[in-house]
Amino acid sequence: MRATLLHSPRDIRLDDVPDAALVLDTDAVVRVVASCICGSDLWPYRGVHDVRKPQRIGHEFVGIVEQVGADVSTVQPGDFVIAPFTFSDNTCALCERGVHTSCTNGGMWGLRDKQGHDVDGGQGEFVRIPWADGTLVATPSEPSAEMIPHLLTLSDVFPTGHHAAVSAGVKAGSTVAVVGDGAVGLSAVLAAKRLGAARIVAMSRHDDRQQVARSFGADEIVAERGKEGAKTVREMLDGIGADHVLECVGTKDSMAQAIACARPGGRIGYVGVPHDVELNVPAMFGRNIGIAGGIAPVRAYLGELLPDVLDGTVAPGAVFDLTVPLDQVAEGYRAMDERTAIKTMLTI
Repeated sequence: MRATLLHSPRDIRLDDVPDAALVLDTDAVVRVVASCICGSDLWPYRGVHDVRKPQRIGHEFVGIVEQVGADVSTVQPGDFVIAPFTFSDNTCALCERGVHTSCTNGGMWGLRDKQGHDVDGGQGEFVRIPWADGTLVATPSEPSAEMIPHLLTLSDVFPTGHHAAVSAGVKAGSTVAVVGDGAVGLSAVLAAKRLGAARIVAMSRHDDRQQVARSFGADEIVAERGKEGAKTVREMLDGIGADHVLECVGTKDSMAQAIACARPGGRIGYVGVPHDVELNVPAMFGRNIGIAGGIAPVRAYLGELLPDVLDGTVAPGAVFDLTVPLDQVAEGYRAMDERTAIKTMLTI
């Protein structure tokens, strides 16, 4: 089969690799229908993380079950399934507490499972699914082609935006500021709107992303960054700042901007993968600023979010503004790296 490998910074290739196959009785094999490129994939692509040998990449995909192991009972061949960006057994003590990303038996696509077996990356033709019963979520029927982009967001980006909103405590009547206009930040706007936020400010300097933010429910756009942008947000929101700030970038500057946007007593939900982030805890203490978040436990949210996607209550697939076939995956990475695309969908 063919799968995407990162050979070195900015050297993405579609290579021939061993076919995905059942290894354990708890496995399934899924034929990938659609995958996508994540903003976090750009960190190793740009060389921020070391790439010492060719490595599988990709962690967001949907597809059709081809085979199941002897112990798999919740999905069967022919089911259309959503795969969260981590696999998990959904039964351990941490899964039961909703932290599936820390599952004692779980792991990440493209690495190895706890038994030492290689796990396929998500940007390929087929994927072996460890702990298929706990990981995969099947749709009631095979979706239309138009629905697939919306379902694909459920593998990561929309639940991650939702995690930012939930971690910050967004509720009906809240004021919200969103730092970051990538796919996660835009998804956070949609998540905040879904939870009933009364006024949402999206911080963005790009016209195409501003348009998506407004379609997702943003009431105001602030193009300035840093202290100037935060001052504008505070002026817009009763002169005090946002009740809840959703930090969706993960840099030192974006976190400082998020803290500056929050009103005294406000809460920050952070989901941007952190790089050199620092917190001024004494300043946060003095303003009663709270912070929560981290890597989104997507599997925990799918039962709540999937019905709203299926019935059209939300349409998060608008974050995909570029679709290319898998054999053009290098172009998909290039477009996101150069910011000519918000998020790339790969069709197989």
